[in-house]
Amino acid sequence: MYAIVDIAAQQFRVEAGREIFVPRLPQANGEEVSFDKVLLIDDEGKVKVGAPYVEGAVVKATVLDDSVKADKVLVFKKIRRKGFQKLNGHRQKLTKIRIDGIA
Repeated sequence: MYAIVDIAAQQFRVEAGREIFVPRLPQANGEEVSFDKVLLIDDEGKVKVGAPYVEGAVVKATVLDDSVKADKVLVFKKIRRKGFQKLNGHRQKLTKIRIDGIA
């Protein structure tokens, strides 16, 4: 059984017991969080598609770590023949969650 859920304006495929990284959530470590914006549920071949969300569907998860950083993204700007070079780096903050169940 899996579901497609909308978390912080991004779509994720989730299954019970799976750990995923999502954009930063306000909850602390160990707190329960539930997501009600479920777009699709597949229960062993029986597919329910929402319009836009599936009615009454909830995905429950537990926050494992709220201070994870993603890989560094480097942005390099250069104007040729002018001697201008600029290098910026950015690391997005993420939250690691474990999916407890789909109801």
